[in-house]
Amino acid sequence: MYKNLLIESGGGIATISMNRPELHNAFDEVLIEELTRACLTMEADPAIRIVVLAGRGKSFSAGADLNWMKRVAGYSIEENLRDARALANMLRTLSGLSKPTVARVHGAALGGGMGLAAACDICIASSNASFATSEVKFGIIPATISPYVIRAIGERQAHRYFLSAERISAGRALELCLAHDVVQDEQLDAKVAEVVAALLAGGPLAQKAAKDLISAVANQPISDELVEDTAQRISRLRSSDEAREGLGAFLEKRQPNWIAEK
Repeated sequence: MYKNLLIESGGGIATISMNRPELHNAFDEVLIEELTRACLTMEADPAIRIVVLAGRGKSFSAGADLNWMKRVAGYSIEENLRDARALANMLRTLSGLSKPTVARVHGAALGGGMGLAAACDICIASSNASFATSEVKFGIIPATISPYVIRAIGERQAHRYFLSAERISAGRALELCLAHDVVQDEQLDAKVAEVVAALLAGGPLAQKAAKDLISAVANQPISDELVEDTAQRISRLRSSDEAREGLGAFLEKRQPNWIAEK
């Protein structure tokens, strides 16, 4: 089904691995289309609870494939816009998944690779990971990744790194809140598994509602309308079958059915 992706699934977890190791998993139009399609497939599959995004080889993703960029440079404005929209739509599709997403980052995560890490709900990085919004070095801007990177590191830090294109170490990524955890390379898979296990313990409908809640509340003034919206959201969820099951399982000292059935 995919030329540049490997997908493994089981136990409610799907791992999407970019598989262009010889090119450090750099983007081209094929990889962009396949990532979009894979995300939509994961969204539609009720057996999938958690999506992990990874890269094969030495890097997570080194950003745009330079051969692709050379081709794009010769495109018309309309063709350029078509390609830019495809990339923007892929990132929005990943970010908008109703299921928790985890970026497993090692090696280089540059340009669009940093955008992928930021678009995921959680980023776990190895100590050898490095990030950059390197676009200005090529006379362009990190436009399509900007909503996700700015959401992660904030406007003030974006001013520095969008303009300087400096490399960001794993430790600095942790300080910037781009990465949630940084571990030694040999501990990366264990840490991802630990986070995934924690995610599997949550109710899937509640997790979707939690993602929607963050989008609705972030950067909003605490107005009467916002307070009412939060009350409406919790009242709807409290009366759901999932909430009744979760509370019942807690009181009966058993696992809820979303864990028992996996």
